[in-house]
Amino acid sequence: MATASGAFKSRANHRKQIELEEARKAGLAPAEVDEDGKEINPHIPQYMSSAPWYLNSKKPSLKHQRNWKNDLNSKSTCYDRGAKMFQAEKYRKKACQNCGAMSHDVKSCMYRPRKVGAKFTNMYIAPDEKVESLKLDYAAKRDRWNGYDTSDYHRVVERYEARENARKKYLKEQKIKKLEENDGDEDEDDDGLRVDEAKVDESKQMDFAKVEKRVRTSGGGSTGTVRNLRIREDTAKYLLNLDVNSAHYDPKTRSMREDPLPNTDPNEKFYLGDNHYRNSGQALEFKQMNIHSWEAFDKGQDTHMQAAPSQAELLYRNFKDAKAKLISQTKDSLMEKYGNASTEDDIPMEILLGQSERQVEYDRSGRIIKGQEVILPKSRYEEDVYANNHTSVWGSWWKEQQWGYKCCKQTIRNSYCTGSSGIDAAEASLDLMNANIVRTELRPNTVEEKRMATWGTDIPGDLELNKDVLSNALKKEDELKREEKDERKRKYNVKYNNDVTVEEMEAYRMKRAHHEDPMKEFL
Repeated sequence: MATASGAFKSRANHRKQIELEEARKAGLAPAEVDEDGKEINPHIPQYMSSAPWYLNSKKPSLKHQRNWKNDLNSKSTCYDRGAKMFQAEKYRKKACQNCGAMSHDVKSCMYRPRKVGAKFTNMYIAPDEKVESLKLDYAAKRDRWNGYDTSDYHRVVERYEARENARKKYLKEQKIKKLEENDGDEDEDDDGLRVDEAKVDESKQMDFAKVEKRVRTSGGGSTGTVRNLRIREDTAKYLLNLDVNSAHYDPKTRSMREDPLPNTDPNEKFYLGDNHYRNSGQALEFKQMNIHSWEAFDKGQDTHMQAAPSQAELLYRNFKDAKAKLISQTKDSLMEKYGNASTEDDIPMEILLGQSERQVEYDRSGRIIKGQEVILPKSRYEEDVYANNHTSVWGSWWKEQQWGYKCCKQTIRNSYCTGSSGIDAAEASLDLMNANIVRTELRPNTVEEKRMATWGTDIPGDLELNKDVLSNALKKEDELKREEKDERKRKYNVKYNNDVTVEEMEAYRMKRAHHEDPMKEFL
């Protein structure tokens, strides 16, 4: 057998070498082989096939892509729920002191605590539970039906059948009794025979609609029964239309805003979407009440819709009554002052045709001979008022996106009128500015611009300043200012000279305080 298996392996290796040779001759590169000798798909990306550095893998493999936490031996097996093992007749050492079972201790005992435990009575020893050590996966651990015995379901079936039989028996007795009272008349309405199922054999019901609630009181606790308002026969929202493209259902808030069945007859629907109910019925009134509560709180009213809903509702009702009363008072006052045209039978002719019998006669010059002149209503604003010696009103002239006066063409509102001389001066300044712009544009561009004097007005245009002399003059001007501020720095021998150069004049102009400058205090 050993020789046969070795021959088979050598034959398989020889066949693999032949296939590799044929692939090389055909110009095809063979697929990579992992550590286990299995070929790797060449279409797998490198970032998936290359293992991390800390695994110290010498060859490319896909072993690092597997789930390392998943135990290959784990299986979704079931355990025997409620299975019992050996049942002893006497108490054993290290057993549960309460029931006498060996599978748990007294802390984990699920039996009723006895007044005297099985350790001391040595009676009624509970059987040992079947303890299994299973390796369950994620789904098996959370399966609440794991280990459920399906044969126990016949008890549920028997309970429902007994309830149905009791109901039929009760209905039959009621029907016979009704027929005896009506002397065999079967045309009576059978609605009276329909009874509530809660009255029929209540002990046999499953009580799905009951919720046991623990009520804490000062003298202890009492258990009360609270009925669930939801009817179990109702169809859930998300089951009305199973189409994926139908209305969206939010499982967190259990809301479905749109209509799940928009093409169905409205008379056959019992659910039209949450948006339909939010915008109809008492939902709108509740929304208006919320808005009124917010606005009242902003205005200084101490009200809150959630903290004091009764107070907020009462304030909202009082507000609506006061608003309706105010509207009716305003309507009555308007009708009393102007009348109600809808109640009058005959409409006046002057209102209907816009005419009157008033007659006014004029002469050739336009003066009134007979009748009264129509008085036009005056505005509350002053008209034809000329201020600051102007002969036209403000806004009678427009130029370059600015309003002004037509008499002097000024765009300043509170300016004094200068007449035609102001117009000539404005035009002359405009011409001078345009000439300066043209001269600047025609001036040749030199490498080093020469500083020109900027003081005074009557100076030659080609006057040039010496930079060194100007810097010395600026220093002297600073020294004079320091001497003026501090008398101790004034020199004894002071020499005055009336000859002033252009550089000294420029330095004085640059250092003097400009009283019209709004930033002089800041400087």
